[in-house]
Amino acid sequence: MNKKTVATALFIFLLASCSHNENSHSNHNMTTNNGQHSQHNETKTTARQTGNEFTIVAKEATHQLNRNVTLPVYTYNGSVPGTEIRVKQGEHVKIHLKNELKEPVTIHWHGYPVPNNMDGIPGVTMNAVQPGKTFTYEFDATVPGTYWYHSHQNSVNQVDKGLYGALIVEPKEKEDIDRDYTLIIDEWMSHPMTETTGGHSGHEMAYSTSNMNGHDMSMYDIFTINGKSGDLVEPLKVKQGERVKLRLINAGYMTHKLHLHGHQFQVTAIDGQPIKDPKLIKDELLAIAPGERYDIEFTANHPGTWYLECHGTTAGTDGMKVRIEYEGKATQNDHPNSDKPLPIFDVTAYGKHETGPFTLKQHYDLEYTMKLGTATAGNNTVFTINGKTFPNTEPIQVKKGDLVKVKLINTSKTDDHPMHLHGHFFQVLSKNGTPLTGYPVIKDTLNIKPGEEYVVAFQADNPGNWMFHCHDLHHAASGMVTEVHYQGYRSSFQPDPSAGNVPE
Repeated sequence: MNKKTVATALFIFLLASCSHNENSHSNHNMTTNNGQHSQHNETKTTARQTGNEFTIVAKEATHQLNRNVTLPVYTYNGSVPGTEIRVKQGEHVKIHLKNELKEPVTIHWHGYPVPNNMDGIPGVTMNAVQPGKTFTYEFDATVPGTYWYHSHQNSVNQVDKGLYGALIVEPKEKEDIDRDYTLIIDEWMSHPMTETTGGHSGHEMAYSTSNMNGHDMSMYDIFTINGKSGDLVEPLKVKQGERVKLRLINAGYMTHKLHLHGHQFQVTAIDGQPIKDPKLIKDELLAIAPGERYDIEFTANHPGTWYLECHGTTAGTDGMKVRIEYEGKATQNDHPNSDKPLPIFDVTAYGKHETGPFTLKQHYDLEYTMKLGTATAGNNTVFTINGKTFPNTEPIQVKKGDLVKVKLINTSKTDDHPMHLHGHFFQVLSKNGTPLTGYPVIKDTLNIKPGEEYVVAFQADNPGNWMFHCHDLHHAASGMVTEVHYQGYRSSFQPDPSAGNVPE
């Protein structure tokens, strides 16, 4: 990797950035919510595709979020979310990305341990795919679970505009599930800014008003489930007695607290990794941070119509709810209660207690501390790791086979930092100095709230140059990025200065 080239591209970007509709017909003269006329097609319903070879086309469209707001968006295969990719464990997978946008794009396989040259990071593992060009991603589907994919080119804006979708790797053994739903949650601006700064969109300009007490996310005022809000969210159909799985994926930049009404449920996996002997719980909020995934399962044993809804008081909260309707028995016997105080699910003490692959007291080849902070640089807010912003952050230097322990400390006053490690899973060993007491928690994305401290551990078992960054992508674009470097790794990738690579 040519780090100097990457650093230059991202530094330029930092200066600027410190700022299921079922209709598939064409719409050639629609006025969008910002008053502009769109010449693009309307989005179509998200498709679920199975197999081991796929074509994903990045292209523009117009998308209706709710009854009042329609926006220009970027899509994978003409929908928001993009096509749901479903593969079987053990398959060799090929995905052809064709770029029909007017700017470069990539795909990053969030949470999946792909080879380094397939990770989709422009300027780090590949050159961004140029308009009119195609790139083929290949990897083996070795680890079952719920994952997702999104653009990592100028991702603070391209993900915001709709470039994401679900990646589901089904296990070899068939699961005892009757209904399997994927719900991707997100937030949008009803009035995105149209001005540009330094060639970038108004999303970055809005962010430049941050201050070191935390950034203002009130610009996001529409919360969605599978790209829709309010009564446009498609109900989930069930039959009495069925076993139902809900795969919950947060593609946004805010933590959302979800409440399943009327049923006991089990949290069966987090970030795609299973939890053994999960106990039944009820009326607990699932606080799902950016980049995280929760799989929950319940038995449909309470006929009627029930909600899965977001709790909170932020503008947009009311739109993030979906009805669960029993076929033939859809009596409305439930009501939203998004302002009701409920306990938050605690994964640190959940499931059968077992010793995981790592412990706090074992020997580690490398120990590293990451202090995550907020600072000012001129008139802008930046987000730091050990007091520095990328590309000046210190990379974690490892050798293949190393056992690595990392302490993550959030020193910011008000900002959460959902930290995501590419190419690896890590085990969460302790929270605020207290060892976990439930089933070993294996993740790729971990939310650290202000004042919190976590210790995690992983094995360096996937050679390459890997990003480790905050998945509030505003924070990443404003400096909260480091890398894991494998000593002796030599990439065949050569950065192209004309590719416009912007890794965040």
